[in-house]
Amino acid sequence: MTDRKPSPERVYETPPTDRPISEAEAARTAGLAHNEHIKIASGYLRGTLADGLLKHATGAISEDDGQLVKFHGMYLQDDRDLRPERSKKKLDKAYSFMIRLRIAGGVVTPKQWLILDNIATTYANGTLRATTRQTFQYHGVIKSNLKRAMAGIDAALLDTIAACGDVNRNVMAATNPAQTGAHRAAYDLAKTISDSLLPKTSAWREIWLDGERVVGGEEAAEVEPIYGKTYLPRKFKTVIAVPPSNEVDIFAHDLGFIAILDKKGKVTGWNVTVGGGMGMTHGETDTFPRTADVMLFCEPADALKVAEAVMTVQRDWGNRKSRKNARLKYTIERYGLAAFRAEVEKRVGKKLADPKPFKFDGNGDRYGWVEGEDGRHHLTLYVPSGRVKDIDGGARFLSGLRRIAEVHEGDFRLTGNQNVIIANVPAAKRPEIDALVDEYGLTKGASALRRNSMACVALPTCGLALAESERYLPDLLTELEESLASHGLAEDEITIRMTGCPNGCARPFIAEIGLVGRGPERYHLYLGAAFDGSRLGKLYAEDVTAAELRTVLDPLFAAYAKGRKAGERFGDYLIRAGYVAQTINGPDFHERTGSLKSAA
Repeated sequence: MTDRKPSPERVYETPPTDRPISEAEAARTAGLAHNEHIKIASGYLRGTLADGLLKHATGAISEDDGQLVKFHGMYLQDDRDLRPERSKKKLDKAYSFMIRLRIAGGVVTPKQWLILDNIATTYANGTLRATTRQTFQYHGVIKSNLKRAMAGIDAALLDTIAACGDVNRNVMAATNPAQTGAHRAAYDLAKTISDSLLPKTSAWREIWLDGERVVGGEEAAEVEPIYGKTYLPRKFKTVIAVPPSNEVDIFAHDLGFIAILDKKGKVTGWNVTVGGGMGMTHGETDTFPRTADVMLFCEPADALKVAEAVMTVQRDWGNRKSRKNARLKYTIERYGLAAFRAEVEKRVGKKLADPKPFKFDGNGDRYGWVEGEDGRHHLTLYVPSGRVKDIDGGARFLSGLRRIAEVHEGDFRLTGNQNVIIANVPAAKRPEIDALVDEYGLTKGASALRRNSMACVALPTCGLALAESERYLPDLLTELEESLASHGLAEDEITIRMTGCPNGCARPFIAEIGLVGRGPERYHLYLGAAFDGSRLGKLYAEDVTAAELRTVLDPLFAAYAKGRKAGERFGDYLIRAGYVAQTINGPDFHERTGSLKSAA
């Protein structure tokens, strides 16, 4: 683990003592960010969404409602591939919505799977997209179909509220099927935190399901007892990990709980991590990714209190004037971990213990069949970039998983690496599941590099994308697999992740090879992160074209093959051999960048 203790000479700011401003005039006087004014005026996330849905002249909604609808689990997007042609014809953009579900721990029943599949083929673009946050999202839902899609989601006893927006978002949990008891504890904690920190406004049901409005609802102070009118300064992400697997990338998130196990594998308590986050802005060095600090240890009975305390301190201390510096990672950089911990303990009502020892060995998934401690069987399938669809001439994921859901007696689990687990299969059912997997060409694994790869959606739907990601990564992996094989590294596990922009949705900054879009077919290349996700990479080469990526990486693969020590990971080797500087944590992410020596 990297030492993240602050240097003794560091001087921190004095934390605020007041609750966030929630009155419009005071917010204007204080110069708060525009989104704060939107939230204050929204009537607890209602805005003019209900009226905007009735305006059929455009497939879009107002700009302010475009911010509010995120709290309801949606983003307004358009098909950027169609922009030039539509512009030429003087047509409006091809607007549609991305809908993201809230599925704590990523667990759904076969019945829910079939309903979600039907929504995908009826109202979306015919695919389910497993995200890097252990949930599903739909793409291509037009405005006139939004309420129908939401009704279908509600019929599956699921929802989308708080899947996006300035709230505690979908809570991720470890999925390791072999650790049955620990997984159950992780899932239960994820579900409890998700339910407890859910916004209490009835706006979601009123707008999307034509629910009755609570009399005086938006004016009642008790509508949001935890969040208040202004919710959080920015997004807030919570994850639960069970060592030795760091599959949820605990160091990349605002709040994390690491299970501390006894010799029998039972959870005795949780190490609590705070202050991780991936997003940054190109060219702005006051923005940076950051790995979380391991702050303290808590007993199981205190975990929910700690989660609420961490979130409410961020609610009160977070930067509401500058959204680019509003995440918890910047709050801790501003006020210091010691002050933050003291305030958390004050709100919990007691002193908490220091962290306990733990060890992670990687952040990937375990593919193929695994038997749990309870005798149930679990099959992890490799799903490229999480896109559940039928591939021409290849795996038919959508059809195959639909057929499996029709006969499956257990449940499905999504992983933080965008894969799908057919979970809790009785031993007698394994042959039937295997036969369906083979019939539809589903993949129980892939090459070592693909097994450890991730990509965000990027083009054509994401409005923030600067470059391709999901559509391009498979071709790049083929090139790099050839390069690795030529150096005898075909079976070596190396993490590689790609995003179309620096928001970091696929967590590229903690991948041993991180590729972040800068423009059409241009990427910043980051190297030197830790295989277990505990250390950030460093910018190695700027604006590398897609055609140059193999050429840049090939000599590094050659050097690694010749010079590595037994068991040494690619990222660790690059630092030890002096090719790239080590990143200690967020603030020095932008220091000593570039190649330190030639790899040719």
